[in-house]
Amino acid sequence: MPMEYQKPEDQQTSHEDYQHEQSSTARRAAHSDDVPSKTNSIPTDEQPHHAEHPENPNTPPPSTAPSADATHHWQIVPYAHNDIQTRLTPTRQKRIERARYYLEQKRKRSERLAAASTTSPLIDGDTYPSNVTNGTPHNQTHPPSSAMRDLRSALEHPVRNSTAYPLPMRSARSRGTRELLKERKRHSIFLQRFTRRQRRNKRIRSQHVFRHLMLTGLSIVTVLALLALSITSAGSYVTYRFYHDTTLEYQKRLTSLHDLTPRDNLKIYDSSGTLLSQMTDQGLHTTVPLTQIAPNLINATVTTEDKNFWKNSGVDIVRIIEAAIQDLQHGRVVAGGSTITQQLIKNLVVGNETNIMRKLQEVMLTPEINALYQKKEIMEMYLDTIYYGKQAYGIDAAANMYFGLEDKPDKPASSQLDLAQSAMLAGIPSSPSLYDPDLHPQTTFNRFLSVLNLMQRQGYITHAQAQEAIQEAQKPNFFKGPSNLVDLAPHFTQYVINQLEQQYHLTRQRLSRSGLAVYTTLNITLQNKIQKIMQGHIAELAGHNITNAAEVLMDDHTGAIISLLGSLDYNNTVIDGKFDVATMGYRQPGSSFKPYVYATALSQGYSPAQGIDDGPLTIVLPPGSKPATYAPENYDKHYHGQLTLRCALQNSLNIPAVKTLQHVGINNALQTAKEMGIVHTKGYAGYSMVLGGLDVSLLEHTTAFGAFGNNGKRLEPYAITRVVNTYTHKTMTHQDQTGPQTISPQVAYMMTNILSDNDSRLPEFLDCNPLQLYSNSENQCYAGNRGEVRPAAAKTGTTNDFRDNWTMGYSSDFVMGVWAGNDNNTPMIDVTGVQGAAPIWHDSMLTAEEGHPIKDFVNPGGLERSEITDPNGVRSTDWYLPGHYPVSAKAGTPVTNSTATKNTTNQPKTTPITGQEYNSSHPYCSNFNFAFSAPHFDDFNRGWW
Repeated sequence: MPMEYQKPEDQQTSHEDYQHEQSSTARRAAHSDDVPSKTNSIPTDEQPHHAEHPENPNTPPPSTAPSADATHHWQIVPYAHNDIQTRLTPTRQKRIERARYYLEQKRKRSERLAAASTTSPLIDGDTYPSNVTNGTPHNQTHPPSSAMRDLRSALEHPVRNSTAYPLPMRSARSRGTRELLKERKRHSIFLQRFTRRQRRNKRIRSQHVFRHLMLTGLSIVTVLALLALSITSAGSYVTYRFYHDTTLEYQKRLTSLHDLTPRDNLKIYDSSGTLLSQMTDQGLHTTVPLTQIAPNLINATVTTEDKNFWKNSGVDIVRIIEAAIQDLQHGRVVAGGSTITQQLIKNLVVGNETNIMRKLQEVMLTPEINALYQKKEIMEMYLDTIYYGKQAYGIDAAANMYFGLEDKPDKPASSQLDLAQSAMLAGIPSSPSLYDPDLHPQTTFNRFLSVLNLMQRQGYITHAQAQEAIQEAQKPNFFKGPSNLVDLAPHFTQYVINQLEQQYHLTRQRLSRSGLAVYTTLNITLQNKIQKIMQGHIAELAGHNITNAAEVLMDDHTGAIISLLGSLDYNNTVIDGKFDVATMGYRQPGSSFKPYVYATALSQGYSPAQGIDDGPLTIVLPPGSKPATYAPENYDKHYHGQLTLRCALQNSLNIPAVKTLQHVGINNALQTAKEMGIVHTKGYAGYSMVLGGLDVSLLEHTTAFGAFGNNGKRLEPYAITRVVNTYTHKTMTHQDQTGPQTISPQVAYMMTNILSDNDSRLPEFLDCNPLQLYSNSENQCYAGNRGEVRPAAAKTGTTNDFRDNWTMGYSSDFVMGVWAGNDNNTPMIDVTGVQGAAPIWHDSMLTAEEGHPIKDFVNPGGLERSEITDPNGVRSTDWYLPGHYPVSAKAGTPVTNSTATKNTTNQPKTTPITGQEYNSSHPYCSNFNFAFSAPHFDDFNRGWW
């Protein structure tokens, strides 16, 4: 044995201190599996150890005989064997014992190497004490040899005889080694958890199978026991009482089984019967009669679920026993014993709770079901309620969901199923999640083959038919997915749903499964054309930072909404396309609000020929207002002198509009707008209101404009024509409305006459502007070939910061409002109403008017058309309410026209237009006044605004 090396006297440590130090070292070694230690560690094959020299390698050991320990300056400590034994687990003790064995072998080998070194040449890399007499200088160092590397790899560990041997200090593991060990540990933990999870899932499956087998067995035993008991008098009484109590408990549900079937989805159709949308919040469901279900599907279902359905009494004892035997043979659920009648009772009457009492109730209620309903009725209710996966309830929904078959008025999707599709669907209800073709294609296909095999064995199909169905199912496009779940008009259908919630006081959840068929006013074909027009025109203006548009088209004489687009593209997230600007957005209307102010002036007795000065205007606002004054400006930053109301409105001049608002009053003008249809506004109603300072919605703005074209009557917009309850077959129909008279027919006609006067807007909009409904192109128009021209009245509007762009107008058939801009409220770049929204309005109105005859606006009568002479000598001809002439004008001279009594629908125009039989002159708009001139304040201007 090697001798113990003793420290110098001043460095000696007591035996108790050695024991305490060695115990701490052993404890660290016992817990050093994961954290590398620089001193003590259990050696393994995976971790190399390298010795470190003592802190003072120059201190020689005591003068003793040379030994293996003496060749290196090791620190020798006693080993407290019993102290460590009490602190280690059995597993770690085994590791320590194994390490001891390997270390003992290394120690012996080291002794042999050390003994050989006394007579052998110096081993490279070794340092020997001074008493080694081989001629080598003391502490000379050479590169390490393989022998010394083996020696240095030995770790300090106690031996069994309570002594110790030297241990070189090893360096810490490299970073790569530590990461490798951590990764191995993580992988080991993952495998342990995965194994535990697999065992748990297997245990749960076993419990489910065991429960099913137990219930099946108990059902058989109970049914047989009840049959046996029924033979005896006491047993008959017990059976009767259970049967009586069960039927009494569910009597009401049994007699109203049809009412318990799930309601259909709410479906929304357009005016021609095209399905626009259906609410699928609670799954897809459509009820169809048995006569409209493919016979192959019925046969496949019977073959798979209940082969004796047409003959049994609702309970098939033989089937239950066969299913139980198959389940026991396979050790898992491979067949079910419930008949179609029992499944229907479970789904609609007793519920899905799995226990023996529910099974017995199913058995007891089957005679009642068979007595109340025919087999065809039971099969129809079953196929209409069974769940086919993918949120499809009933066979018609499944036909659409899996194969994209669409319901047609005389041919629902369920009647269009072929053999392959029927066999595929018939195998799904037993386990919709397992037989999901997207998640488990091979399992689903095997189930499909099983159904075909059963159908062939039972004589429903031939072998050739089965092979043909297999070939069809193997085609890539066999599953096509739903085709009619896409909402064709999302903004419109959402508006319809909101109307239903308000009118019938139903929540969205109840509406989803209400079974209502809603027929609407929308013309989806026309709306698609208008959407393409919008998208094409906005694309042409892409360089002007305009990205979005919205429109509303209504029947001017009924209020029916024919088209409603809340954005350019519903699915475009860049423009926030899902937001409905038409019904939910509030934007500044710009000059398109001016007609309501001018209509108020006409209602107060003024005429379109009323004179007004377009000059500087400063209004002192009420005390405390900031700013204290308001000074409007025209769009072109100029003044235009003496004008008429007609000319000022048609050229969209701001100063005359504010002066008109001053004369009629802010509250009066706001009241006119509200009565005509602009009920909800946002913002402050001040003088800037006439220039579009109030935020309005496109739908209400369009409704109010429609009153001008409907002789002053406001018609509330509506989207629903009739609602049909598919269960009660009751129909609720929209009642035609007359609407309140908001302005007189005479005022409405004068406003129409102004807004349709193209000559009066020539200075600002030029001749062939898009506010005229001419059928030819703009170039053809300027070449003198306008084509067909439909009378139309329109007004544009643009906010002063170019954030909103409007065109509102109407013909004798329709009223339409168009908004263009950006949903994020960023300004457009130099885009006015006549450039942005007007071309969309023009092309859309012509598209809507296709097939309608050209009709002029009708004069309601009660107006006088007279020629007047202003004090400056200028003459004009216009319409007036009887007895109302401009104060500054001379007495009016009635205009006589031989055709006036024959054609009262003519509008005064200076340029002949098809259908016009006489012209009128508006010199303030067509002659001199738009050449800049300073305002006049002569005496003759009294009466001018």
